[in-house]
Amino acid sequence: MRKFKTESKKLLDLMINSIYTNREIFLRELISNSSDAVDKLYFRSLVDDTVKINRADLCITVGYDESARTVTVSDNGIGMDKEQLDKNLGTIAHSDSYDFKNGGLDKAGLDDVSPEDEIAADVDIIGQFGVGFYSAFMVGKRVKVISRAYGSDEAWEWESDGIDGYTIKESERSEHGTDVIVYLKDDTDEEAFGTYATQSSLERLIKKYSNYVRYPIQMEVTKSRMKEMPADAGEDAQPEFENYTEVETINSMIPIWKRKRSDVTDEEYAEFYKTDFHDFEDPLRTMSLHAEGTLTYDALMFVPSHAPFDMWSKDYKRGLALYSSGVLIMDKCEELVPDYFSFVRGVVDSADLTLNISRETLQQNSQLRAIARRLEKKVKSELASMCADDRDAYVSFFKEFGRTLKYGLYSSYGMAKDTIADLLLFYSAKQKKMITLDEYIADAPADADSIYFAAGESIDRLADMPIVTTVLAKGYDVLLCDENVDEFCMMAMQDYTPKGITEPDGSTKAWALKNVGSEDLGLTTEEEKKKAEEATQENSGLFDAMSRALEGKVQKVVVSTRVTEAPVVLTTEGAVSLQMAHILREQPGSEEGVPDAKIVMEVNMEHPVFKVLQAAQDAGDDKKVSDYSEILFDQALLVEGLPIADPLGFSERISSLMV
Repeated sequence: MRKFKTESKKLLDLMINSIYTNREIFLRELISNSSDAVDKLYFRSLVDDTVKINRADLCITVGYDESARTVTVSDNGIGMDKEQLDKNLGTIAHSDSYDFKNGGLDKAGLDDVSPEDEIAADVDIIGQFGVGFYSAFMVGKRVKVISRAYGSDEAWEWESDGIDGYTIKESERSEHGTDVIVYLKDDTDEEAFGTYATQSSLERLIKKYSNYVRYPIQMEVTKSRMKEMPADAGEDAQPEFENYTEVETINSMIPIWKRKRSDVTDEEYAEFYKTDFHDFEDPLRTMSLHAEGTLTYDALMFVPSHAPFDMWSKDYKRGLALYSSGVLIMDKCEELVPDYFSFVRGVVDSADLTLNISRETLQQNSQLRAIARRLEKKVKSELASMCADDRDAYVSFFKEFGRTLKYGLYSSYGMAKDTIADLLLFYSAKQKKMITLDEYIADAPADADSIYFAAGESIDRLADMPIVTTVLAKGYDVLLCDENVDEFCMMAMQDYTPKGITEPDGSTKAWALKNVGSEDLGLTTEEEKKKAEEATQENSGLFDAMSRALEGKVQKVVVSTRVTEAPVVLTTEGAVSLQMAHILREQPGSEEGVPDAKIVMEVNMEHPVFKVLQAAQDAGDDKKVSDYSEILFDQALLVEGLPIADPLGFSERISSLMV
C-alpha cells in the first residue's frame, strides 16, 4: 500500500470532515471533476489534429446500485494513466485542473501552440484546489477509481478507504475516461447514507447543483408504462403496468441566463422562474444583465408578482442563487441583495469568483460587493421605470413589497434614502390615490416646504381625523400612513430632496417630513400664536384644573391654533408620537423601556364644549371639570384609533352625564 504524500491521516481527516459542511455536495464535486476531464479532452482536440473526437459524444454518466450501496460517476474525458493517478489522487490538494488552467497549453503536454489556439480553446475549468474528490469520503467508506488515458491501451485502478493510503493496480476499461465508484458508509441514526444510491436522490442532486454543467449528465432511469391490453380483454379488465428503463439526460446544460435576451421569450423566462423558484404565477418583471471586465458575470433576476407565504417570518432568507461556471455554489447568497430588495429572486453566474477551498463560500467579499452594487442599480432602475410607466402594475407591486422597502429604509437608519425614498408610495388625502414623494411636492402650494403625514390604523380613519382635515383646509396635502413601519420610515428619512424638481434659481431643497400630530407644523401665523397664548393665560385656572385631572397622561393643556371642528385634539412634543408609542408597546418584550409620548391636549375655544368647561370651572365644580377632561381625553384617543386605559371608567362617566 502506498502512503498519501502528506501527514495523511491528519490532513485527510481535515479534508473529509472539516472543509465541507454539506455531505450532499460530494456528487457536485465528482461531476465537476468529470466535466473538467471532458473539457481537457475537448481542449486538446481543438489544437491537436491527432485527437479525433465528436463533441456530441462527450458526456457524464451517473449510476447507482441500491443493493450494493454504490454511486458511480463516469466520463469519457481525457482519463489518467498510472502516474497521473498517483500524482492527482495520491497527493492531497494537488490540482491537475489548476495546472492546466494556469499553465496554458504547453503545460498540458502540447508544443508549439499559437496565441490563436490559446484564444480558440477558451475552456472554463471548474476545479482549482484538488480536494473536491476527497468529499466522496464524507459519504463513502471506500472509493475506487478506474481510469484509462486517451491514446493509451492500459487502464489503472486506484482504491482507498480514505484513512491511511491507497493502492494502484492494472485494470480494464473499454475506452478512455474515468469511473469513480463510491461505496457508501453504513447507515447511522443520524444519517441514512443509503439514500444516495437511489434514482430520486441522484436526480435531485444533479438538478440542484449540476443542472448547468455544459455536458449531458445521463442516468438510466426506471419508468412505468401501461401494458397493451389483450384483444379479448373484457370491459371489466383492469390495466396492467410494467417497469422499463431508459437513459435520460438529467441536466439542462445551457443556462437560460447565458442566452441573449433577444433569443429568449417571456414565456421561457416565466417557465424557468416558476420551475426553479417554485412559484405558481409569472414574475412581474424580468431583468437580465451581462457584465464584462475585471469581473465577468451573468445575472438573471425576477420581481415576483406576489409575496411568498413566509416573507414576513423569521425563517425567510433572502438572496440569489450563486453559480460558478454553471455549478451551484450557494442556494441563497445574501450578500448579493440588500434587505430592501429581499423580494428579488434570481441567479448570478461567474467564472471569475475567488472561492474558498470547499467552494461553498467566497474568499473575496469585495467581488460580491462589486456585483451587488451593480445588481442594486439594475433593480432600482427597473422599479423606477415601472413606477413611471406602468403605475397600476407598480401599485400592485407596492401592495406586496412596499413594506419591505420601508423597513429597509428604517433599518438602515436612513442611509438607503437616496436609493429607496423615490420608490415609496403613500396615499394622498387630497388626490385620493397612491403617490410618490416627488408627486406630493410637484402638487404642493408655492409656499410649501414640508411634507405632512398622519400615521394610524386605516386610511379611512386617518382621512376623518380633525387634525388632517384642518391641514387639508389650509391647502396642504397629507399622506395617510396606515402601516406600522410608516412613521419609523419617515423618522429615519427626516427630510426628502426631490428628484428632478428645482427651485426658480435652479437649486434643490430638502423638504422636512412632519407628522400632523406634532406640536408645531409651521402652519400657524405669529398672530394666531399670540392669540392662542393670550387665551391660554386667560383660562389658566381651567387648564391647570384639566392638567391635574389628567396628571400622568398629558404634559399640558393649551388653546389650539389648528382645530376647527373637534372639541380637543391630542398632539405630542418630541420625536415619539402617540401612534409610535402605541406600536412600541405592542411589541413582544416591550414591558419596560418603551418611551412615552409627551402628549399635549389642545382645546378648541370655538367649540361649544369649551363653554361648558368654563361654566363648570366658574361654578367651582371640580369633579365635573375632572370628568369632562377625562371624557375628552379618551374621546380624542378613540378618534386617533388608540385604546383607552380605563374603558369601564369612561363608560361610567358617560352614563353619569346622561343621568
